Amino acid sequence: MRTAVTVSALALAALVIAPTAVHASSAANAASASSQAGAGAAGKSASATEASGNGKKGDPTPTPAPSPTPTAATATDPLLQSVSVDTVAYGPHLRQRMDVWHQTDGLVRPGVFLIHGGWWSSGDKKQMTAVSRSYVEQGYTVFTINYRLSGEAAWPAQRTDTLDAIATARKHALLWAFDPDNYVVVGFSAGGHLSTAVGTYKDGLPGLRGVVGISPVISPITAYNEGADTLDLNSRKLRESAIRLAGGCEPAKCPKIWNSMEVPLHASRGDAPVLTFHSDDEFVSVEHSARLQERLARVGVHMTVRTEPGTEHSSPMYRLPGVAETVQAWIAAKLR
Repeated sequence: MRTAVTVSALALAALVIAPTAVHASSAANAASASSQAGAGAAGKSASATEASGNGKKGDPTPTPAPSPTPTAATATDPLLQSVSVDTVAYGPHLRQRMDVWHQTDGLVRPGVFLIHGGWWSSGDKKQMTAVSRSYVEQGYTVFTINYRLSGEAAWPAQRTDTLDAIATARKHALLWAFDPDNYVVVGFSAGGHLSTAVGTYKDGLPGLRGVVGISPVISPITAYNEGADTLDLNSRKLRESAIRLAGGCEPAKCPKIWNSMEVPLHASRGDAPVLTFHSDDEFVSVEHSARLQERLARVGVHMTVRTEPGTEHSSPMYRLPGVAETVQAWIAAKLR
């Protein structure tokens, strides 16, 4: 049952930084949002493997940022008349920002955190605009996260930023009528590395109900090895990107950093269940998810790994017929 809450204008105004408007001025724009959400009833055949179990969540202690400073702006899209978007600073760096898409009716809603990809070295939360629309329309409060890129800070800054963004959202949940104990984290490509990294942080994040990765780079060691002797340019680039994430240091010289980056090594019984998607011929191989699935199975945590035919990666993967619908149904089942 959703509960209505009221936040004073003064409380929200104290956190404002700069306006962020939501515009959909044409049918083409709305159609683009629908397309990026992955709408399509006729799904391609997919294979899935699962490992099941349950685990009690622990209580990790990421360092929350100082009070955030969002902006409130009412959407002009007729489909989103009751939606506002707040841009929140969860830390002092310009990349430590997130957009909060929330309904203005005061009903408490579960949350969906979205993390963009881009080789850890590029990308922006704006890439998640269409996907954000799709989830807020389904009744969730949506958080799209920016984080420090590898050219600005080496690992574990990216994981730390994601944890701090989540901690900030939970601390100030009342501002956006968000249930801080009922959320999922969804990441694309390098963002899938971060979603699974926070999902396996310590003994599980409080309130986290599920983790989704779309073409997730779960195993930087796998990326490093697969990119060593190949003519595939994307595989080679991913290898170099993983080295850059590690501060320019290769695994043999910096094993502690690479072990910290390697998500499967951090699986524990308190972790949230996981769903991942890969194409069967893309440069981020399904081996990434297989490694995590095997580790989670050891500790009794449920993980589903699905593969689709083709080479699509990240957002193009999400737009394949049936993929977004599968993800949305899985999320709905996890969030009560």
